[in-house]
Amino acid sequence: MFDVDGYLTVLGVARPAAPPLRSLRALHRAQVERVAYENLDIHLGRPTGIGAAESVARIVRGRGGYCFHVNGAFGALLTALGYDVTLHRAGVQGTPGDPEGATGDHLALTVRLGGERWLVDAGLGDAVHEPLPLREGRYVQGPFSYGMAPSTAEPGGWRFHHDPRGSFTAMDFAPDPVELSSFAAEHARLSTSPESGFVRVLTAQRRDAKGVDVLRGRVLRRVDTRGTDERTIDSADEWYDVLTGVFRLDLTDVATSARADLWQRVHTSHQEWTAARQRATTL
Repeated sequence: MFDVDGYLTVLGVARPAAPPLRSLRALHRAQVERVAYENLDIHLGRPTGIGAAESVARIVRGRGGYCFHVNGAFGALLTALGYDVTLHRAGVQGTPGDPEGATGDHLALTVRLGGERWLVDAGLGDAVHEPLPLREGRYVQGPFSYGMAPSTAEPGGWRFHHDPRGSFTAMDFAPDPVELSSFAAEHARLSTSPESGFVRVLTAQRRDAKGVDVLRGRVLRRVDTRGTDERTIDSADEWYDVLTGVFRLDLTDVATSARADLWQRVHTSHQEWTAARQRATTL
């Protein structure tokens, strides 16, 4: 078992008396607004598991995670509240040239409610704010427009098309149910391999009704109805203020020395990236 009431307190949502659609929408909105998509522990050298109880405990103490953590925890919460939840093997297509299909680098959730199925995905970072029906069409949420269509790469599955301003192109998921434990090997790869984007770049992302905040290294971006605002954070104090303020992360368990080391690595990585970008533009 896990702390359902503690989880709901973090979300600021009362326990629903029954599992209606309006409560599902409210829970999803609260999840993506209050629980950041983030990978700080990878960069702090603190390995995490993806068991639902462990991920819920992380959320209750003020942290988040990436898809295996946040969707694993959210799926467990919805199940505890009476929702009919299915976990799916999925894959995120970063660019149009990348392979399509359920490659296993993403965990997707669906909920069956009132005779209809819904994509419930809090683990896509800068994507959906509310559940989407599994019906072909375009869906507008705030400043973003999404597409939903049957997947051509996964027969019987579905394909989510991100807004053109999003951080990836699309996500496919297979129709068959899977267990959370089936993602353990891929989690180990994504959290340890030098080739993994999670290992290369520290990120935090948080969706709200009007847009999305995205931190990648030292670069903070806000995308909303007014457009895109981007700035580079120049001091450790400001950087940590962004993590705890904009992204609502509780970092009280991160020692001062660990904070200094993490900032120095992020700062150095940004300098190397800037230098490489400048060299590329002069060639």
